[in-house]
Amino acid sequence: MTVVLRMLLGRILSLVPLLLGVILFVFVVMRFSPVDPAMAAFDGANATQAQLDQFRRENGLLDPLPVQYVRFVWHLVQGDFGHSVITRQPVGEIIATALPLTVQLTLLGLGIALVVSLLLGVTSALFRDRWPDQLIRVVTLAGLAAPAFWIALLLVQWLAVGQGLFPTSGYISPNDSFTGWLNSLTLPAISLALPVAAQLTRVIRTSMVEELDKDYVRTARGGGLPPVVVVGRNVLRNALVTPLTVLGLRVGYLLGGAVVIETMFALPGMGQNMIQAVLDGDTAKVQGFVITIATGFVLVNLIVDVLYLIVNPRLRSHS
Repeated sequence: MTVVLRMLLGRILSLVPLLLGVILFVFVVMRFSPVDPAMAAFDGANATQAQLDQFRRENGLLDPLPVQYVRFVWHLVQGDFGHSVITRQPVGEIIATALPLTVQLTLLGLGIALVVSLLLGVTSALFRDRWPDQLIRVVTLAGLAAPAFWIALLLVQWLAVGQGLFPTSGYISPNDSFTGWLNSLTLPAISLALPVAAQLTRVIRTSMVEELDKDYVRTARGGGLPPVVVVGRNVLRNALVTPLTVLGLRVGYLLGGAVVIETMFALPGMGQNMIQAVLDGDTAKVQGFVITIATGFVLVNLIVDVLYLIVNPRLRSHS
């Protein structure tokens, strides 16, 4: 078995205790929260004590916590996230409806962030210490300092309200209109992407500068190879190894930022549903949404680890 396969197997096996830890954390936080699922289900004042006690017995809320946890994990393994205490709808169905929008928003934001960061990072490195580099440094510093919700407010004020180019809120399915779908997600995706692009730009610039200073680059240039070939075939490929390690964490930022951005733009994704579930005291929905987002974050980092193992020349040379 090669080094890459052994490391990949180790990454996959490490997911099991990690996911169990996430599930345990969510379970404990929700069980010790001041929210009473029985009170939320009956709207508190409209329920008698007998009804509240019956609800707790039927849903196993009076069982010892270890028993509740084992039952909770067993149901999750079977794909059962429970039922909403407000609407009685299966949480899995709600997640299946809301998750695609959040995935679309995250992927669109990631795509924008990657394109912008590659263009700015490579340009900044190639024009090191000259005016394009200085300008890009200032722009990325501003991007790092600006939170996503503030960028969203500026974009809405400028491009939606001021210019009327994009809608201020709402979502259109790509099945109904691809143009309408793109318009409805453009501003939210840009709001999420710019802070991520700012950080990735700085990482890509630093990694590119380190590669450009290495001996093999000077040798290739001295041998008469065009700069485009040297940068595109060798420097850029080697320089992207380090940014890949940062990318996984930034995708987690995109998933977390979607919670706020979806609420601001009235997008019926995971974020808006989760905030509404918190306001309603719907613990089953909160648990399902948080575990789904955490699992997505873990899986994305696994994919990034796989890409890192594939593109890292040191690991390939030891295979």
